[in-house]
Amino acid sequence: MRAPLSWLRQYADLPQDLTGRQLADALVRAGLEVETVERTGPELAGPVVVGRVLSAVDEPQRNGKTIKWCLVDVGPDHPPTVPVQTGQFGQTNGAPLGRGIVCGAPNVAPGQLVVVALPGAELAGGFKIAARKTYGHLSDGMICAADELGLGGDHSGILVLPPTDDAGRPLVPGQPAGPLLGTPDEVLDIAVTPDLGYCLSLRGLAREAAQAYGVAFHDPAARTTPAPRSDGWPVRLETAACPLFVALTVEGLDPTRTSPGWLTRRLQAVGLRPLGLAIDVTNYVMMEIGQPIHGYDGDRLTGAIVVRQARPGESLTTLDGQTRRLDPLDLVIADDTGAIGLAGVMGGQTTELGPDTVKVVIEAAYFDPVAVARTAKAHKLPSEASRRFERQVDPGAAYAAAHRVAELLVQLGGGRLSGRQTVAGGVPQPAPVTIAGDLPGRVLGHPTPPRRVESILTASGCAVTAAGDELTVRPPTWRPDLRDPYDLVEEVGRKIGFGEVRPALPRARAGRGRTPAQQARQRLNWALPAAGFVEVVSFPFVSAQSLDQLLIAADDDRRRLVGLANPLADTAPYLRTTLLPGLFAAVARNRSRGLDDLALYEQGAVFLGPAGPAPVPPVDRRPSADQLAAIDAALPRQPRHLACVVTGDWSGPGWSSPALAAGWTQAVGFAQLAARTVGLELARRADQRPPWHPGRCARLLAGESVVGWAGELHPTVVSAFGLPEGAAAAELDLDALIAALPGPGQLPGLSSFPVVKQDVALMVDAAVPQGEVVQALRQGGGDLLESLALFDVYSGPPVPPGQKSLAFALRFRAPDRTLTEDEAAQARDAAVQVAAERCGAVQRVA
Repeated sequence: MRAPLSWLRQYADLPQDLTGRQLADALVRAGLEVETVERTGPELAGPVVVGRVLSAVDEPQRNGKTIKWCLVDVGPDHPPTVPVQTGQFGQTNGAPLGRGIVCGAPNVAPGQLVVVALPGAELAGGFKIAARKTYGHLSDGMICAADELGLGGDHSGILVLPPTDDAGRPLVPGQPAGPLLGTPDEVLDIAVTPDLGYCLSLRGLAREAAQAYGVAFHDPAARTTPAPRSDGWPVRLETAACPLFVALTVEGLDPTRTSPGWLTRRLQAVGLRPLGLAIDVTNYVMMEIGQPIHGYDGDRLTGAIVVRQARPGESLTTLDGQTRRLDPLDLVIADDTGAIGLAGVMGGQTTELGPDTVKVVIEAAYFDPVAVARTAKAHKLPSEASRRFERQVDPGAAYAAAHRVAELLVQLGGGRLSGRQTVAGGVPQPAPVTIAGDLPGRVLGHPTPPRRVESILTASGCAVTAAGDELTVRPPTWRPDLRDPYDLVEEVGRKIGFGEVRPALPRARAGRGRTPAQQARQRLNWALPAAGFVEVVSFPFVSAQSLDQLLIAADDDRRRLVGLANPLADTAPYLRTTLLPGLFAAVARNRSRGLDDLALYEQGAVFLGPAGPAPVPPVDRRPSADQLAAIDAALPRQPRHLACVVTGDWSGPGWSSPALAAGWTQAVGFAQLAARTVGLELARRADQRPPWHPGRCARLLAGESVVGWAGELHPTVVSAFGLPEGAAAAELDLDALIAALPGPGQLPGLSSFPVVKQDVALMVDAAVPQGEVVQALRQGGGDLLESLALFDVYSGPPVPPGQKSLAFALRFRAPDRTLTEDEAAQARDAAVQVAAERCGAVQRVA
């Protein structure tokens, strides 16, 4: 398969500076076999011009070869080097009509416009042209084939030019041929393996190139196949070997139209010879999309098109002029007159497109690859079409390919597409494949997490659905090679690049690194002791009595206890639903040993029931997925919590200051420190929740999610657990706290622009919690408010009685510019306005 780089760029947004060799290396890493990379395009020097063949006389040679002695008009500006002898071409007056040139190509004919290299020219590969004697004549130049001009590898005949250039101007003998031959390009010659049949098209190769470079792919066959309809040319499918047949009709085609230069150049670049507009268009779309297309002369069709097996004794004259006896195993296309083509291999002469065709019936079908391969082999008739059908074409592209042909025939041939169309049958859908998410990594021996497996398969066109550890993969219609899990493993390996997979002996792995939750807990274990807290670890067992003492009269999820079938002690037969009883027991134990100034914390799981009856799985085999799911459903929820308790003095007395008692300030500070350590800021709201003191309890929020409570403990709880008066505690749902963190890619970037500082003092009612004022300021400040901090609380003159003054330091910063003082002042005023509306705040001016 030859693939021009310029054509691939039409469907893949490849880097502009990418060379053909670099792309070849990337495709080789993806598992394709790139044999060569050729530079194509006109590699010409000297006089290379347009010529018109005036006559061509066959001259058989003794070696069995027949050459043609041609007279070629190259215009008045290029007189012949050697005068043409009178009578050689039937002249009557002996005047030279053009140059005499020997040509060995079988397709040269009078009237053709060709490319002529005159003596002194230099062609591709440094081949220099001179007048020389050959086959008994002095050849005054050379009529060029495509490969001699550097336009591909076709040497089957001379290059025949269309009558006009791309702009529609008539070609004139003697004009320079270089501008008509396109720009230099690079062509990759790829040996496509049988399992990658979709790469026998520019569409398939562009998809591979786009995936290799992680760029956008523009599918030329994105049109969806509609439901079956039969208002176009009648079609009957009498065999299961053809599940889909699309027929469109283009009428009013101008038979005098020829293929434009861009079309013929692209066909030549991929190794095909231009044969006329209608045939060129079908070949072009086959190379573009990968769907073989056949065109019938609609005026030579009789009755409905039928796809069936050949009948005994039936024969067919194919387009190559050979009459072939058909076998009942052959898959044929027929009409009322009999077989008119070998399905997927070659059409028949009776309905072929000719120079007078004005009505084209377009066939785009999906044929069984085994049936096509059998027919092609039996008749020794390989073709570009059979080569693709044998490797399975994309049935989902047939409808789009038919319309692509119709569009080009309308655009280039002046035809019109009939509004009626036939879609017989439907698109066969590949069966889904279930694969373990970690299977590619285990088989390849290369770290390939399930998320990357899913990403790679999705980029390959698969529809992937994740369900636990398994992926359900539905391959696209162009990938029939993806049939079982190990096909998917190979696909993942190809796209990673087998060069990246290093051979290594299996060895024990230490793990895949800490999870975000583990990293957060590790940071807490560094930050909290550094702040003066001491970690304790207590048994996760409690009694119903201790819960009653803790919760007082509250009735919530913490009372839904999970009982133990075999507890360590009858006094603690339940799993804990809160960490506080264990911390209180640690305080009591330390106080009994004379330690009253304590700041203890613990992190661990709590168990929120109730638990259901768990099924007992069999021991002779692995439990089924349903059994494992039932066991998991029977377990209680087990979120991880973080809690602290503070008692006595936070700091002892000194020569310059008295002792600072531990209380709710330190408990709230513990919660704020924990949140900041993992990357969050907490909001506080007044609340009532046992075991905390009513009016001295703060509900802690991360955004809108409640993550815990903190405050001074209720006197009843203090008394019941033997705690010092004024003891305070905090408890956070650590899992909820970590879940509130921004996900990957959501963390704000660091601004390189300076901060603008604004301070504001607000007077509010003494009963208004400061947390509500903070929330109002944050909302009012908008995105420009980077941070705020309370740095003073004051009551007394001139603050009116019953009110307090809260002073905040506001910090504003923009991510993309330096803020002006006016912008910062506007943001500050907006924050104050929201605080006034929600909390009745009044800004102090003195």
